[in-house]
Amino acid sequence: MEPVSGRRGINDFVSAPSYVYSDDPHWVPPLKFERKGGLSSKHPFFQHAHWQPFVAYRDGRPVGRISAQVDTLFQERHDPSGAFFGCFESPPDEAVIDGLFDAAEDWARAQGCNRLLGPFNLGINQEVGVLVDGFYAPPCFLMGHGRPYYPCALQQRGYDEATRMLAYELPIVFDTPPIMASMLRYVSGRVTVRPLERKRLESELELLRDIFNDAWANNWMFVPWTSEEFQAVGREILMLVPDDFLQIVEVDGEPAAFIVMIPNLNEVIGDLNGRLLPLGWVKLLWRLKVRYPTSGRVPLMGVRRRYQGSRLGAGLAMCCIDALREPSRLAGLRRAELSWILEDNKGMRSILEAIGARVTKTYAMFDKTLGEPVV
Repeated sequence: MEPVSGRRGINDFVSAPSYVYSDDPHWVPPLKFERKGGLSSKHPFFQHAHWQPFVAYRDGRPVGRISAQVDTLFQERHDPSGAFFGCFESPPDEAVIDGLFDAAEDWARAQGCNRLLGPFNLGINQEVGVLVDGFYAPPCFLMGHGRPYYPCALQQRGYDEATRMLAYELPIVFDTPPIMASMLRYVSGRVTVRPLERKRLESELELLRDIFNDAWANNWMFVPWTSEEFQAVGREILMLVPDDFLQIVEVDGEPAAFIVMIPNLNEVIGDLNGRLLPLGWVKLLWRLKVRYPTSGRVPLMGVRRRYQGSRLGAGLAMCCIDALREPSRLAGLRRAELSWILEDNKGMRSILEAIGARVTKTYAMFDKTLGEPVV
């Protein structure tokens, strides 16, 4: 078990999952350049967080990993003694699993923390959760996979399940249910829908950040996006999508909700083994042009809080989903994943289920109280 430092250590950290999932046909190797970019000290997440990654080795080969991190924005908002773990991957070897969690917990204590939550890879606005149901289908782009023994491994280490997140799947082409048609008629006199205006990109992204931070403010362990983080993520997303994959809904001329669709790149990167060099870039660009993914994912969606829980709020959510149907169909998409949705978010779940969406994957978050922190 070694703490990671330097380029070689990060390479091993990024490579460790390839050992864990070597016999799993449903695992899709992430693009290594994207993974490394998210772990770089230059990433805006690290303007309010610091971390320590660890790698487990066997015969000189990386076979497992974990990270421990402290997010000061989380501590200010929720728990000054709380730290995160994340990026956990391990073979079914108790010695490796114990060593990884011992390292993460010791590091957290050394930071003055007595609580460890996760997995966060690396923060609440990134990939989160341990897969507990839905192992027999590949994950959608920027969603996690997992091994069936992970939840038990965490529980045996003293971690309690804190909450669950759901991934819903919805066909792109479907007959509009009567309740959706009724809601769309109800909001039609007050609502307008428009795509993102790329020529005003910075201000548009700041608008979306404001809506999202307001919409999600009361959700479990929510930490607001910083401007730097949202600008970076927004620009990355817009490299992948046309403008009409991002729709803004206005009420009486005031932006009130938005939704974003991204193509499921996991459909076209599976055989690249995470590499874009030397020919991966050519393959990826050719596939996006000739064999565009048939599925997408909605990673970001929000309705301002003052509308939530009302008929107008439900109408705005349905309006967001409806706004993506035609652009998605024209792009060749046949289904979309909406992820993630908190299991206890009854309002959003009822909206999705009313229009025919079904749960395809379930993720869990875990929480552990540690011993006294090192002073």
